[in-house]
Amino acid sequence: MYAEERQQAIGTLVSQRGRMSVAALAETFGVTTETVRRDLALLERIGQIRRVHGGAVPAGSLTVGEPGMAERDQTRAEQKERIARCALTYLPPAGGSVIFDAGTTTARMMPELPGDHDLTAVTNSVPIGARLASMTAVSLILLGGRVRGVTQAAVGEDALRLLSTLRVDVAFIGTNAVSVDHGLSTPDSEEAAVKRAMVKAANHVVVLADSSKVGREHLISFAPLDSIDVLVTDSDISAESTTEFQDHGIEVVIA
Repeated sequence: MYAEERQQAIGTLVSQRGRMSVAALAETFGVTTETVRRDLALLERIGQIRRVHGGAVPAGSLTVGEPGMAERDQTRAEQKERIARCALTYLPPAGGSVIFDAGTTTARMMPELPGDHDLTAVTNSVPIGARLASMTAVSLILLGGRVRGVTQAAVGEDALRLLSTLRVDVAFIGTNAVSVDHGLSTPDSEEAAVKRAMVKAANHVVVLADSSKVGREHLISFAPLDSIDVLVTDSDISAESTTEFQDHGIEVVIA
């Protein structure tokens, strides 16, 4: 294989997988790690990939932008539906307590919640809160604060103050991105602070993230991998990423 062909193939593989390590690329193409690093440097110069510690991610993976609710809700909708249904298996027994983070995937859990399941539920999401308020078996704690229009989530000191006093059985957390090096991340600092407090308040943390978010990194990390107990994702996650997460003690569940 000529160098140009290998570089094109590397760029394609990184785009498909979301993240590839230098070692894995070297093994795949039968070259040295030094050769791979030179290839990645070239691909980064032409804007096809971005180099990260130990490997590479697609050029668009390191972002500060944030799509609106409508756009996110329509993206990978089928996978999100399966992930939400699968995540319901981690609900605590009747009488338990949960946090539902704002997000289009966590919101998909609402229609599937058993109507007679006695639950104390905490959320900063306006649409999730509205749905939970109509369930007679649910005792709802709605976090206050400024509501971000782009995510319809309450953020700020009021939400953080209440979360600092809570301890719940399970937190169902959404994220814009998840990677080995950067953990869970999101573009907005106030939203990151609330998510960080939610993770801290939970005995068990279940992350709902479709595979397009795996290997991506946003501006602000709000939780390291060792704070996650379960990652519920879809079957498009790569075997390499699955192994990396499992090596960090995370239960990876394919919905």
